Amino acid sequence: MADEAPRQFEIDLPPEAVPGSYADFANVWHTPDVFVMDFVSLARPPQSATDAEGNPITVVPGRVVQRVRIPPHQVFELAKALTQQLEFWEQETGRRTDG
Repeated sequence: MADEAPRQFEIDLPPEAVPGSYADFANVWHTPDVFVMDFVSLARPPQSATDAEGNPITVVPGRVVQRVRIPPHQVFELAKALTQQLEFWEQETGRRTDG
């Protein structure tokens, strides 16, 4: 098989996507064919409640602001990119997140 030529991606960002969406957290799940990341923003403050058995719980209302689906083989590249960017951020800010 011949060597592939280097790829140069030309990625377009539509103007309406420039501001992005704020998310308080992400929920990640998968099927056999795809990994799904639901980015969630809190809809209102957490509230005390009780579950079906009467145990106290805290309900945290949220809304998915973006769902991203990626193929399993891309998860490794995403993990590497996130780790690299976190290391850059730590160097630039002098802060560390251990959470």
